[in-house]
Amino acid sequence: MLRFMPVGDSMTIGSAGEHTWRYRMWQHLRDTHGGPFALVGPRETLYDKATESPSSYAYADPEFPRAHLAGWGEGWQHMVPLIADAVRAHRADVLLVSLGLIDLGFYTNAEQTAENVRAFVAEARTANPRVRLVVLPVIPNVRAVDDPPFAAQVARFNELLAKAVADLDQPRSPLLLASPPPSYDIGRDTYDGTHPNASGEHKIAGAFADAMHQAWDLGEPYNGPR
Repeated sequence: MLRFMPVGDSMTIGSAGEHTWRYRMWQHLRDTHGGPFALVGPRETLYDKATESPSSYAYADPEFPRAHLAGWGEGWQHMVPLIADAVRAHRADVLLVSLGLIDLGFYTNAEQTAENVRAFVAEARTANPRVRLVVLPVIPNVRAVDDPPFAAQVARFNELLAKAVADLDQPRSPLLLASPPPSYDIGRDTYDGTHPNASGEHKIAGAFADAMHQAWDLGEPYNGPR
């Protein structure tokens, strides 16, 4: 049984009424992995915008393993103290991580965020020394269009993220840097300039799936919308 844990911010937890990219990934693995697997994690809910809390189970299709470790407004610094216990308790084998936008937008600069990446990896490995990680670079959102300093921080962090992945990669605990979806467009693939709509969900899932197929021969190339 291969256990995948999605880890992320609002783009990963999703909000009431959505499928989420986690669902698209589950569909892909179900159809291509060729072995037993599960999505695992300590949380299952979506974010409810009406109550401003992660309390909704109103998935567009609730019939899938909904477990995750994601939170609206949570970033690398929030996940560092949580990840070891989550990996240990749920016996995660592969972490699919999409974090960073909220950090850079509200909490930490590029260098501080990159240090939290390194701390996150170290903590995850204390729980499972053989854990595998796939990390998605930050996809710039609408703020990056109108705020050049923020756009520069996103670009700088993505450079530091690539260096951290290269530095921390180990044969027994490999790290992959997924390629950002080349056709991702915030006008077409989000509903508000940040959060993915259906096409954006497919493209994020595809970035993770293609990275794992290319590096680890896991599953097949993503066959959803690009």
